[in-house]
Amino acid sequence: MLKILVVEDDPSINALITLSLQKAGYHAEHTDDGLKASELIEKYHYDLILLDIMLPGLDGYQLLDYIKEFHTPVIFITAKSQVSDRVKGLKMGAEDYIVKPFDIAELLARVETVLRRYHKTERVLSFKDIVVDTDSHTVKKDGRVIELTLKEYEMLLYFIRNRGIALYRETIYEQVWDESYMGDTRTVDLHVQRIRKKLGLSDEIKSVYKVGYRLKDQ
Repeated sequence: MLKILVVEDDPSINALITLSLQKAGYHAEHTDDGLKASELIEKYHYDLILLDIMLPGLDGYQLLDYIKEFHTPVIFITAKSQVSDRVKGLKMGAEDYIVKPFDIAELLARVETVLRRYHKTERVLSFKDIVVDTDSHTVKKDGRVIELTLKEYEMLLYFIRNRGIALYRETIYEQVWDESYMGDTRTVDLHVQRIRKKLGLSDEIKSVYKVGYRLKDQ
């Protein structure tokens, strides 16, 4: 299981990020202090660090300098929204820069992108009796291969990696089809219906009123 450290001094944001990462299948640890974070990083191996800039102990910029020797990718999560701040963070070596407030689904997508860039994404994902092998792009249910189209497969992955989270239709569309959402919900709804039928997930993929869909926790 991939290990992610959340370094954020706002208790509510810290809890939200940590819980969302855990629901998405990551081993997430957290701290609210830069100095404490440096001690954890020295003691344990992390696959990714989500880092606020304004922190007690050591600020995010100082901590990023320290992290470099461990070659661990970093995503800044901060309220500092000026272009100059983003440029500074990226030039210092951060892989990405997310400004608060943010959508949790977008955060998880960026986490996945950075982990994939570092070849750290998990090759096998599971949900109940469904197993997805991301190397071979195969999906099995009870050991039997289920044929999915490319978009059905990508949507299933997106649901599993964001299980327990209510996902907006437009977010699902933009993440799976990699293009701007134009307001037509039929494409997303049709693919959800197909996934439900092929994998027996009618009770697990719930419709969320005025939002979209949510894959239930296991």
